[in-house]
Formats: sequence, C-alpha cells, structure tokens
Amino acid sequence: HRPGQRGIMDTKGKENHNEAGKQKRREEEHELPLMALNHVSRLCRSVEDSVDFYTRALGFVKIERPEALDFDGAWLFNYGVGIHLVQSRDEERLPRADHLDPMDNHISFQCKDMEAMEQKLKDLEIEYMKRTLQDENGATIDQLFFNDPDGFMIEICNCENLKLVPAGSLGRIKLPFDRHNPPVELEEDGVANHN
Repeated sequence: HRPGQRGIMDTKGKENHNEAGKQKRREEEHELPLMALNHVSRLCRSVEDSVDFYTRALGFVKIERPEALDFDGAWLFNYGVGIHLVQSRDEERLPRADHLDPMDNHISFQCKDMEAMEQKLKDLEIEYMKRTLQDENGATIDQLFFNDPDGFMIEICNCENLKLVPAGSLGRIKLPFDRHNPPVELEEDGVANHN
C-alpha cells in the first residue's frame, strides 16, 4: 500500500500459510529416526530344521551371530532383512503348523516371479494356499501363503502392483535405500569385500 492508502489485507492467504507451517512443524515433530525393518524373530521347535527351511525355501543365508548370545539360535539374512531363530523352551507357545488363514499374523515377501516361487514350493512339497485379489483400480495381486516348520505363516506376493497412498495427513512415507542394510562381508576370489 502507498502511505495513507487503505487496502484490504488477504487474511485468508495468511491463514492458509500459517496452517501449512503448523502442519509441517507437526510432521517434523513426529518424524522418527527409523530407517527400515531390521529383523523378525521366530521361536523354533528345531533351529536346525528352521535354518534348513529358510535357506532352501526362501534363499536366506546363515550368518554369524554374536558370541554373547549364549542360547541356542541362528541368524539368517537376505533381501535387506534378518530372521533370528530362537530355540523354544515351551512348544505350547508355538502356533499350530497345519493352520493357514491369510487374516492371521504373517510376514510377507515381495516377489518378482510368482510362478517360479509357486514351483519352488511344489518342488519342496510345501503345502500352500494361493489367492488372487483385485483392487478398485484393477491392479491384480497374487499371494501364496504357507507355514514354516513351526507354524508361522509366510506370504509371498507381488504387492508392488498396489500403489501406496497415505490414508492420513500425519507423517511421510520413508523409502529405505541401500544405507539401511548392515555392512555385508563378501568374499570374491578369496578376497574379503565390505559392502
């Protein structure tokens, strides 16, 4: 405005700007320093049988675990996530091995070739349930459900066909990048290589 001239102040624009600033501050206050899922832990009837299952059926690799862990168990790693197996002292705590219900607790692995994974399950004679879903946008999701030797359910899916849309206004989706993986020591031609 020029001196002495009265003008109309855009209070609505100022209010919108203030509200956007408040929303951004709320999001920043709730942002956590988390990077990615590190591992899932599973109780086992037999650690040896579970190691065999996860390495053969799902391609996990057995890795060394800290000597300070003075109980029977094993650590497995692949696909950016670990599975920690712990020998159960009480089998009553384990789920029934013959129960498959997609609405029950499970872990899920993304898969780029569902037919190959289904064939792998058939080859290993692992009982499974197959399901195909279609969302309202026409995206098709294929799912395979099966149990590990201790009755913990596993899902294999091509859920990347679904678009992730935040349902609320609080928070932002963080996508993990390579930095979330722990350093891995690989040996190529007898030479240790740290990735």
